[in-house]
Amino acid sequence: MSYIFPRHSKASYPTACAGEGAYLVDTEGRRYLDASGGAAVSCLGHGHPAVIRAIKGQVDKLAYAHSGFFTNEASEALAEHLITRAPEGLARVYFVSGGSEANETALKLARQFHLERGEPSRHRFIARQQSYHGNTLGALSVGGNAARRAPFDPLLMPASHIAPCYAYRHQKADETAEAYGLRAADALEEEIQCLGPENVAGFIAEPVVGATAGVVPPVPGYFKRIREICDRHGVLLILDEVMCGMGRTGSLYACEQDGISPDILTCAKGLGGGYQPIGAMLASHSIYDTIAEGSGAFEHGFTYIGHATACAAALAVQQTIEGEDLLANVQRQGAVLHDALAARFGNHHHVGDIRGRGLFIGLELVAERGSKEPFDPALKINARIKKRAMAEGLVCYPGGGTADGRRGDHVLLAPPFIIQQDQVEELVDKLGRAVDGVLNEIAVPA
Repeated sequence: MSYIFPRHSKASYPTACAGEGAYLVDTEGRRYLDASGGAAVSCLGHGHPAVIRAIKGQVDKLAYAHSGFFTNEASEALAEHLITRAPEGLARVYFVSGGSEANETALKLARQFHLERGEPSRHRFIARQQSYHGNTLGALSVGGNAARRAPFDPLLMPASHIAPCYAYRHQKADETAEAYGLRAADALEEEIQCLGPENVAGFIAEPVVGATAGVVPPVPGYFKRIREICDRHGVLLILDEVMCGMGRTGSLYACEQDGISPDILTCAKGLGGGYQPIGAMLASHSIYDTIAEGSGAFEHGFTYIGHATACAAALAVQQTIEGEDLLANVQRQGAVLHDALAARFGNHHHVGDIRGRGLFIGLELVAERGSKEPFDPALKINARIKKRAMAEGLVCYPGGGTADGRRGDHVLLAPPFIIQQDQVEELVDKLGRAVDGVLNEIAVPA
């Protein structure tokens, strides 16, 4: 008998008991290639000795001290590491315990910034359909994941959602990628004008959309236009790099590849690699100085801000990524993985798109490739693939509602930065068997 409140009471989960590099092991002795890092978390894989040493060493000295009374050496060192490598203009770090907390913090900071600047009418946030920003009520309000929002809709604050930058489904046949990017970005201008620029506090977006849409990168020029629009109207640009940041796309911060800097940036999953719960919000000089020279107090807080053990673990993760030159491996093995997926699924009747950056790749599944028509949601293709992949010894991260919030299926892949070519081959082989096995079960030709 278990006393755990599980994610799903009708599901049965194996018990993980060990982790070794890119693999997880259950109590029955089965090994699983962790091809998604859980939910794009385990960037260093499992059991990395440098991180384990850092955690033990920190606990030996100081596990925790409340930030209302003390700072600590681990949080100061991690903040310095992040800011000295951050996009231009980001100046201060606020540590939390995960991605939802980071985005909740970003929204509240944006609101207080405008208040302290004497613009109290700025309270509305704009986000995008098919986005995901977390499960706390503020983060859920700006998120565009229809299924996760639905049960709690009466509790959510008002937020606007514009169309995403989603070339596979929204770019016209006669439209260049650059032209589409400008058109997609201009939806933000229209929504700001609709709400009134004086009422808009911020625009929040994932540089590469993760769980809800299945790894959708922006087209060239999209985020530069977004930055221009935000600047023109005094709207803060908040980039949610909780899933796509911290090296996942091949650069430490995902927005580096789009040539922009945000006013606020959030990160979490790859920050601590799953070794400890941690997230962070990075804020610009302007935002910090406004608060510091105004009231002096950010009216916000959590018990575990700057948790010493969590920060020590995250610093060890980030130092290992840098010291072992793992971003180069993300770029190298990301290209190998993309090519292998293209070879295996590029002509597949039911794989409409293979997309992503670095070791952050999504496959969108369709009932009919020519029309891009999604499968009937009642078939539960993504749930079937997850189950079948586990039976093959593969952890991947399928999702549903990809196309429009209700229809569509995808598989998200986010293997650890330490992955090697033989493991890439194992990943693609097992995923191929899982996908084709599910399609055979429902009598759809593969």
